[in-house]
Parts: sequence; C-alpha cells; structure tokens
Amino acid sequence: MAGAGSHHDVIILGGGLAGLTLALQLRDRLAGLDIVVLERRSLPYPEAAHKVGESTVEIGAHYFAHVLGLREHLEHEQLCKFGFRFFFSEGRRDLDAVSEIGASRHLSVPSYQIDRGLFENFLAAEAERRGIRFLEGATVRQVDLAEAGVGGHTARDHTVVYEHSGTRHSAGARWVVDASGRMGLLKRKLGLAEGNDHACHAVWFRIADRLVIDDWCDDAAWRGRCKPQARWLSTNHLVGAGYWVWLIPLASGSHSVGIVADPAQHPLATMDTFERAMEWLGEHQPLVFDALDERRHLLQDFAFRRRFSYGCRQVFSGNRWALTGEAGLFLDPFYSPGSDFIGISNTYITELVARDQAGASIARPARQFEQLYQSFYASTLTLYTQQYPLFGDPEVLPLKVIWDYTYYWGVLAQFFFHGRLTDLASVSTLQPELLHCQQLNQTMQTFLRCWSALTDKRDPAVMYDQAAMPWFAELNRSLNDELSAECFVARIRQSRRQLSDLAGEIADRATAGRPAPDATALRRLAASGMSAEPAIEVAAMLPRARGAA
Repeated sequence: MAGAGSHHDVIILGGGLAGLTLALQLRDRLAGLDIVVLERRSLPYPEAAHKVGESTVEIGAHYFAHVLGLREHLEHEQLCKFGFRFFFSEGRRDLDAVSEIGASRHLSVPSYQIDRGLFENFLAAEAERRGIRFLEGATVRQVDLAEAGVGGHTARDHTVVYEHSGTRHSAGARWVVDASGRMGLLKRKLGLAEGNDHACHAVWFRIADRLVIDDWCDDAAWRGRCKPQARWLSTNHLVGAGYWVWLIPLASGSHSVGIVADPAQHPLATMDTFERAMEWLGEHQPLVFDALDERRHLLQDFAFRRRFSYGCRQVFSGNRWALTGEAGLFLDPFYSPGSDFIGISNTYITELVARDQAGASIARPARQFEQLYQSFYASTLTLYTQQYPLFGDPEVLPLKVIWDYTYYWGVLAQFFFHGRLTDLASVSTLQPELLHCQQLNQTMQTFLRCWSALTDKRDPAVMYDQAAMPWFAELNRSLNDELSAECFVARIRQSRRQLSDLAGEIADRATAGRPAPDATALRRLAASGMSAEPAIEVAAMLPRARGAA
C-alpha cells in the first residue's frame, strides 16, 4: 500500500475503464514500472454499471483484445457483437417494411458488447494480478504538479494527496495521469476545459431482461436475411430526424437502452425521466415502447446528460502529466468512439512514459502526439456536428454510414492496427495524404447535410447489406494484414484514392436526381485524389439491397 511520503513512477487518478487499461498497457510495456491506481469507488463494481460505453468498434476491440491481451475474457465473458445496424422505424411497428442498414454476416474484424461493471471488475483483478497497486476507496484531495524549469522540464516529482482507509497520504510521482472521468481533476485545476459546437444530449437506462429485436417481426424472409439470425447482438440504432435510439445487450442479461437527440428537434425535457422517455418512445419508436412497457418493473437505473460532448485544450504534457478517457474529451456515442479514443490516448501516454524512462526528451513528441490526437478528435467530431437532422433520411444516411466507415477503417484504424500511431516518420511522410483525407471528409459531411435537405426521404423495404459489398468487406479484413513501413505508407495512399473515388460516386448519385445539391467543391477535391480507374462503385450498394418491394 502507498503510504505517506511514498514515491511511484506513475500515479493514475481513477480506476475505471481508461485508468485500468492504461495501467495494464504500461505494465506490459515497462515491466518494472511502479504504478499506483487511485479509485474512489469500492469493489466490486455493480454489473450493468450505470455508465455509457458498452459497445466497442474495431479500434477499441483490438486494443482490449490484442494490445492488452484480454481476448479470452472478451470472447468468453462478454458478447460478440453483430456489427452496427440501423432501422428507419420512426413511428413504425413494421420492421420488415422499412429500410435497414447492416451486414448479413459477421465481417472479419470482431467487436464486442461490453458489460462495463463486469469488465471493470475483471480489469481491477487483472491489474492486481500483474503487480499494479490498485487502491479502492481512495479519494484524491490535492494534486500539486511540479513546475517546469529551464527548457520546460522538471526534475521534481508531482505530489498527490489522497485519503484511504481513514488515513491521509501524500505520494510523489514522476508521472500523474488523470483518468477520473468527467470529474476532470487536472482539467479543472489547469483550466483546460473546452466546449464544441455539438449540443446533443442523451438519456439511458437498463432493463434486467433481453430485448430480442429478431422477435419483433415474424416475417421469415426478413429474419432470414441475417446469418446468424441474431440481430439482437448488434448495436441496433432506431433512427429518425434529429435522434437515434440504441439497443445494446449486456453479458449480465440486461439490455441497455438510450436516446440521443438534437435539442433543437427533441428537447431534453421531453425525455429526462423514465416516464417521459417512455412517452417519447411511444410516439417515435413504438416497437421499443411495446417491448419496454411490459418490463417496467425490471428497470435498473436511469440517467441523462445534457450537452455531453466537449473538448480539452491539452491532454499530454512534456512536464509528465496527461489526461485520458473522459477526463480529457468526449465526442458522441454514435459509432461508439469512446473506447477507441481511450486506446489512442493510452498508447500515446505509454509511449511518452517509455521514452521518459529511457532518458529521452519528451517535450517534442508530447507536442506532436497532442497535435495528432486533437486532429483525430476534430476530424471525428465532423461526423456528428449538425448531422443529426439527416439521421432520419433513408436516402442519405446509408451512404453517410458507408463513407464514415470507409474513412475510419481506411485511415485512423489502419494507423492503430498496424502500430503506427507513434511512428512520427510515417506520419510526416503521409502528411499530404492525411490532410487531403481530412479535407475530403469535412467537405463530404457538409455535402451530405445539404443533400439531405433536398431528398424525399423515401423509405423502401430493403436491407442495405454491407457484407455484400466486396470492397467494403475487404477494407475491414485488411486491418488484419501485417505491413512493413513501406507497405503501410502505400496502404494509406491507397485509402486516399479509395476515399476520393467514393466521394466521386456519392456526388454522382446525389446529383442524378432533382433538385440536386451543388457538388462542385466535393468533385474538385475528390478529383485531386482519384486514381486513373475508379476503385469502387458505390452504386452497386443499392441494386444489391435485399428485399426490395
């Protein structure tokens, strides 16, 4: 146990998902590192914990399973996820008669539905098994960061004062990492809070039972589109203009339900209690209401969060402190990027600690990692800002989902899976390609928003099957490749061409009807990155839709 006047290499403030996974990653990289995790809660954490963040996507799943070596737990104690799935079911009770986006089979790279309470209990036990000191019931009272001296460096320890088991302790640490979640201990101390233009809110709750969406429709053909017939294992999104509803199963047997909405169209006051949320669901997603109405007595918890998205002016410092997880920034639960950004920030922090332990200067890499991380945040934020109104558009959202996935799998996920996040030489070489992809994505998000303002919002009874798009399935599979540095650079350049080709195809589809959005800026930018021969044909997506009337 850490006592008065103790010294440690790293003190992590917070023993939730971000803090515990960082501790495990540091221990794996630096076996002799003295790590202490301070957590104000007491174990065991409750299953079906009162938290957002059950669904993982490819980066987060890869981080947990392979970077941290937790694959066995994920595959045997959590639920394997059947991808994302979207239904344009606003005001409807006939799922077989609305548009559906999703894959008919599992793609190559797995992801998981995670019961946060179960997972964090496992992480705490695993941390202690690996020799990490985990102090539950420890309340941080004060953090004094050593001031930087000449050249921005400090030789002194930081100091953390905390209470544990009725005793006040003072501990020195070469590194202090804030993983305290929205408490934001260092963010508040240093005045690093930063807002953004994404004003959405969320309400969420858990029911102590399964919600099997497959049973909500008895049409055999509709059920047979998916193999396995287990849509309930997907992160199911029931979408409408200005909102989406999530359905996420948990290994504990509970089901997580959430409503995420733009306040301009769906004010928080219409859903900020369970009863009001039920009334709202009865109007907008009556099938969800039907499933929950008979299970009201199984309600486990309820919470809401106003304006959940925020940034942070700085998360990494050459002065040997850092922020990770929600202690730093948070985007949006749509596409489940939370675990991704934990994996990314923890990887940067681990690299900085390793360089510092080796005696290398970390001032410059800290600034470079900061720039990259903030760039990833800004690029991902564009997927959400002002985009909620088009979520109810069955003509535009399917192509937005394909675009967003292609951007994610083709760029950021490639860097993470192939271990190139901290490879500053490759980042420098690829700077023109990365800038072009970022500009193309920003232009595309604006274009999609303008296009949706002109569509008829037609909702045919079809399934847009992502697994039936060979290039799309191959892009997912390619994350498992092993690439040399040279081949990795070639891969990102290929992604730039693929995104440019896809942008051109989307522009063609959007301008084929009337009225048509102005595609001038998108076409110009896409043309500058296109290959001589189109790499893909997004038009093949719609003719291959299954179940068309």
